[in-house]
Amino acid sequence: MGANYCRLRMHNARARAHGALLPKTGFFMSQNEAKRLAAEKAIEYVEDGMIVGVGTGSTVAFFIDALAKIKHRIAGTVSSSDQSTERLRAHGIEVMELNNTGDLALYVDGADECDPHKRLIKGGGAALTREKIIAEASEKFVCIIDPVKLVPVLGKFPLPIEVIPMARSLAARQILALTGGQPVWRDGVVTDNGNVIIDVHGLSIIDPVAMERELSQIPGVVSVGLFARRAADVVIIGGDPPKVL
Repeated sequence: MGANYCRLRMHNARARAHGALLPKTGFFMSQNEAKRLAAEKAIEYVEDGMIVGVGTGSTVAFFIDALAKIKHRIAGTVSSSDQSTERLRAHGIEVMELNNTGDLALYVDGADECDPHKRLIKGGGAALTREKIIAEASEKFVCIIDPVKLVPVLGKFPLPIEVIPMARSLAARQILALTGGQPVWRDGVVTDNGNVIIDVHGLSIIDPVAMERELSQIPGVVSVGLFARRAADVVIIGGDPPKVL
């Protein structure tokens, strides 16, 4: 996982040329501090006895660390990736199978982009399929982000699409024809499901619901990194104090 994780970090750094500092009252707040504040705010949505759906990524890592402080209050978790599972278990938090838990009351995850309607681009960490499954199974989806992830229109961040390996070239041609964006294979990255990722650059997604539906129909596409049909219910933007949408 180490080599893949390094590649994903490099991919995200290239894809999102944001500054390291964020405005705060009178001075500056680091991006990591904003992520931590959003993650800690999300703990307010965790209720006693819950099985909590847990996403993937750097902001979620802060949520897992915060969740560890109240682990005695929850029944367990369902994890969207091997990476998150390892961190949860390192804190002594039980990780359960979604097939055994049934629907969940709460899912907490980050995003690579979020528009004003709480529609998201996700998949920078290559866990989009499992994330989408857990989001669909959850009554409430709380998305935790730092301020730079909030955008007027989705698409500046390359749209991840998980594809079965043998369909990589076919899917890329059809994605190009359908969207006009530039599909790029994320070389060397294999998802936890054994598939590959195509990142679509150069998009401005005016109708995310329609694009999600149309891309999902391409043979070989497993999952599209648009969370538009099932958008977030709550978005927490890290700051002092955090802002809740």
